[in-house]
Amino acid sequence: MSNATLAVDASTGGGITVSLAGNWLLGGNLPGPDPVLDRLRQQPRPAGVDFDTRGLEDWDTGLITTVINIARSAEANGVAIDQAGLPEGARKLIELAFAVKEREGARRAAAQTSCLADVGVASRDIWHMCVDMVEFSGEVVLSVGRYLRGKAKYLGSDFVEYVQQAGAQALPIVSLVSFLIGMIFAFVGVMQLRNFGAGSYTADLVAVAMIREMAPIMTAIIMAGRTGAAYAAQLGTMKVNEEIDALTTLGLD
Repeated sequence: MSNATLAVDASTGGGITVSLAGNWLLGGNLPGPDPVLDRLRQQPRPAGVDFDTRGLEDWDTGLITTVINIARSAEANGVAIDQAGLPEGARKLIELAFAVKEREGARRAAAQTSCLADVGVASRDIWHMCVDMVEFSGEVVLSVGRYLRGKAKYLGSDFVEYVQQAGAQALPIVSLVSFLIGMIFAFVGVMQLRNFGAGSYTADLVAVAMIREMAPIMTAIIMAGRTGAAYAAQLGTMKVNEEIDALTTLGLD
């Protein structure tokens, strides 16, 4: 397998011929198009650019990328380009690449913003988040008020299902996590307390720490991460399917 080569030669009529030979594969050591680009920028400009691929053995998108770079530079410098010497498959891919115009500003780097602008954007986002939280809290209060007045419309079966998801179905994972945390507390506690001759208090330490502190915290975290995420996913699916809009239209919100 021969290496890819690129050569620039003068052709009749004041143009240049780009000779491409070898294996133009992305995994190989491909030469850059700089010799051709430099010649296109020199004065006087060449009358045209054509290609000689008689020595080309194999190619992939590595060849296409090089030819496109040469073609763009030739277009920018007002030099005509003749692709007749390229393989037929390469010509079709290049035509397809030029048929889809590059979106204006696609290569533009992200605009640099000042620190003051960043602070303003962050403050605006925090304000919007606070407004959303207050709005949500108000909707919850109004919904609870409708429920207490007996005007809330809901299915009893759905209520029981949600209670089961937040209670019985969440009990195994809550119990497992609490058990593992308790074992860790017991191991760390006995390793430290026995240095002071207080190893017998390990059980008291674990019981107090788990029941008073860690168990409620771990339960809340698991409920928010498991059950809360399940509710959020269900609401998101309903939002996408416009079920929430349908319920609002029917007055069932």
